[in-house]
Amino acid sequence: MQIRELNLKELQTAWEVLSQLRTDIDYNEFEDLVYDMRESNYIMIGIFEKEELVTYAGVGISTNLSYKRHLFVHELVTDTKYRLQGYAKMMLAYLNDYAKVGACENIVLFLEDMTKENYKFYEKHGFEKNSTLFVKVI
Repeated sequence: MQIRELNLKELQTAWEVLSQLRTDIDYNEFEDLVYDMRESNYIMIGIFEKEELVTYAGVGISTNLSYKRHLFVHELVTDTKYRLQGYAKMMLAYLNDYAKVGACENIVLFLEDMTKENYKFYEKHGFEKNSTLFVKVI
């Protein structure tokens, strides 16, 4: 297993997993949006088993008045073939360390279309619901 940042040459690989979450956009729109978001510190991180991407996270370090310096998790998705095997938990642990190294005070993620199971999962890992966001103080 390897956790690492994906480069722009791996957009198709990222899309194969991310499209399971973002069903409302096509690959071309995804590619355009990633290029735009990279200007605002968007980073693609993946967990790989051998050469296969199993979990994808799109994140960025931001600063605002509400959450100060924070890691914003735009997307976190595990390939359906690998769900319930602990990969999301591993990614959250990695993102927690990533946020600390980035001098962040919080990890924030948006609650768009989140299921009851997802709420429980994030709460179990230290996040608290705050309006439409989940926030974890680190």
